[in-house]
Amino acid sequence: MTDLKEIVASGTAPHTLSRGAVPVDDEAARLEALRRTGLLDTAPEPAFDDLVSWACDHFRVPIALVSLLDAERQWFKARRGLDVQETPRNVAFCRFTIRQSLPMVVEDAARDPRFRNNPLVLGEPHIRFYAGAPIINRKGLALGSVCLIDRVPRSFGMVDRMVLAQLTVTALAAIERREGGKQRG
Repeated sequence: MTDLKEIVASGTAPHTLSRGAVPVDDEAARLEALRRTGLLDTAPEPAFDDLVSWACDHFRVPIALVSLLDAERQWFKARRGLDVQETPRNVAFCRFTIRQSLPMVVEDAARDPRFRNNPLVLGEPHIRFYAGAPIINRKGLALGSVCLIDRVPRSFGMVDRMVLAQLTVTALAAIERREGGKQRG
């Protein structure tokens, strides 16, 4: 995954999004922007699969996802370590992640009141640790997230959070390249 390695090594991204502001709170516009990407229900693609593989290896987690939040579901454009292709949106951790600009970290989901009774914590995949960063497009709309999951509680430092945030820039670049190819095609 050359692009990602170059970004992480250099500490720079192809473009920079403002990470200070909360994503635009317009669900209809967010869903329309997601629909326009044409990503939902598509076949696996190397750019996204490479990203989650790199994330699992780098962060040493069993599960990494590129998650897109539709109106009723969370659909995984890329996944490693998880067999299911989607989950209901109402149990998705990422529904909280897309409401903020910085990574959301849950060090122990069994102790977090938002998640301790969640079926994804109580049953498969037995989430204990979650870290997710929103994929925010150039209009400030959160399309989904890049997220990491572990079955044991763990801490997640500031450098880890910065690297995770950079992964969302890589994911957005892949989305934009894909959209650019659709427009030319």
